[in-house]
Amino acid sequence: MAEKKTSPITKEVKSELVFTKKNYQLLLISIAIVAVGFILMMGTTGDIYDFRRTLLAPLVVLLGFAFGIYAILKK
Repeated sequence: MAEKKTSPITKEVKSELVFTKKNYQLLLISIAIVAVGFILMMGTTGDIYDFRRTLLAPLVVLLGFAFGIYAILKK
């Protein structure tokens, strides 16, 4: 009869995370930037059409979202 040759099956399974530690740090920074933008937008006193509320705060929020996209796509 023919002999069966059994080769040891050693398949190394690496459990790599999708994001690295640096990606998570950048994501946390982007969340903080967005939060600062919303706090600036909220304001407590002053005119509703103030420079800070109508221009600065939305730009900060958009910058935070763009930074978040960069953090996700960074390899």
